[in-house]
Amino acid sequence: MENVQASPAIIRRRRERWFYVGMSIAVVFTVFAGFSRTYYLRPYFTAAPLIPLLHLHGLIFTSWLVLFVTQTTLVAAHRIDLHRRLGILGGVIAVLMVVVGTTTAVIRAKLGVSPVPGVPILSFLVIPLGDMFVFSILVGAGFYFRLRRPDVHKRLMLLATISILAAAIARLPFAFIQAYGPLAFFGLTDALVVFVVLYDLVTLRRIHRVSALVGLLIIASHPLRMMLGGTHAWLSFATWLTHWVT
Repeated sequence: MENVQASPAIIRRRRERWFYVGMSIAVVFTVFAGFSRTYYLRPYFTAAPLIPLLHLHGLIFTSWLVLFVTQTTLVAAHRIDLHRRLGILGGVIAVLMVVVGTTTAVIRAKLGVSPVPGVPILSFLVIPLGDMFVFSILVGAGFYFRLRRPDVHKRLMLLATISILAAAIARLPFAFIQAYGPLAFFGLTDALVVFVVLYDLVTLRRIHRVSALVGLLIIASHPLRMMLGGTHAWLSFATWLTHWVT
């Protein structure tokens, strides 16, 4: 009788593990597809070289994705011991991502490079810096809960990774993304957040508090960034920031 009663819980945990593995793989494919022409398969599309900073940026962010897939797979394989040891490496990579990601965004703004046509570069700067800000909060909270609340930890790490996908989605070769810009790439990012919420509803019959609160943070941050990016206060700050970088 105990085995029969335990079966639904076991099945739920198994489905949960493979949900996170599947989401991590989907994230990797999204990033690869988005950056294939400008980074991963760049030699097939252009002979123009990348500056070393962009290579470093690509290496660090790719390392996070590889580690993310590895970590979710280790949990699915019941290798929690190795998962926790690799978590230290994840913390180091996360810090490097924020430092290099912020630096790259500011330098590209200083060079006048805007990936979205029609969006002023100083206004656009709020998007990548906002990504790094939200990512920092979520990853920091994720590491805080890594031993205390595994259910909180894994949702924070997944949503943190989803929160930085807008850059990859914006580069997907679909006409509607290029036509609608932030509305499209933020909207698709939000759709992934909603998918996590729906997963909770299906498996838990409720929305996990972390999925709800973090989901609202990510989704609300997108229009807030767009509004902030056009203000005099932000433009003054962005101007100072780009002038401060040598």
